[in-house]
Amino acid sequence: MPDRFLLFYKPYDVLSQFTDEKSESQRRTLKDYISVPDVYPVGRLDRDSEGLLLLTNNGRIQHQLSDPRFQHPRTYWVQVENIPDDAALDQLRQGVWIQDYRTRPAQVKVLPPPDLPPRNPPIRFRKSIPTAWVELTLTEGKNRQVRRMTAAVGFPTLRLVRVAIAHLHLAELQPGEWRELEPQELQPLLRL
Repeated sequence: MPDRFLLFYKPYDVLSQFTDEKSESQRRTLKDYISVPDVYPVGRLDRDSEGLLLLTNNGRIQHQLSDPRFQHPRTYWVQVENIPDDAALDQLRQGVWIQDYRTRPAQVKVLPPPDLPPRNPPIRFRKSIPTAWVELTLTEGKNRQVRRMTAAVGFPTLRLVRVAIAHLHLAELQPGEWRELEPQELQPLLRL
């Protein structure tokens, strides 16, 4: 079977797996969007997160991109409650303690509100509490790491969208859409 590489824009409230055997209620999974057999996500996004997933049937590349030892960057646009100050941003840049673990340093910058499709359902809106957007680039992927990092510095995450994995970007995909990788996108992966 030839190698397959798919980019998928995972919508909010979709599990990063093809089956859901743990829930009695029907939750949306990848099979509701992708009918390509024998591909699996590289890493995962929580149900309440959105954005870029790479799926493949190539186990070597899946391992290279998901194992934290290889430190491949993942970039997220994060809407947080309140406006982060320089001290909080510097803490994220240096790494923060979450539970019993110190995160690796992250690349962090404040963003203007990005042009993203609206989330369904929308985030909670509070008239008296402003929000801000931050871009975080991490080289590891612990469970709920971005949410725990922003909470640790006092700015809880309201919306989380992964926009890049290594050199791959969300680009023109809309929530629920997927496409095959282009040859120029595939070459850097094959060199891993």
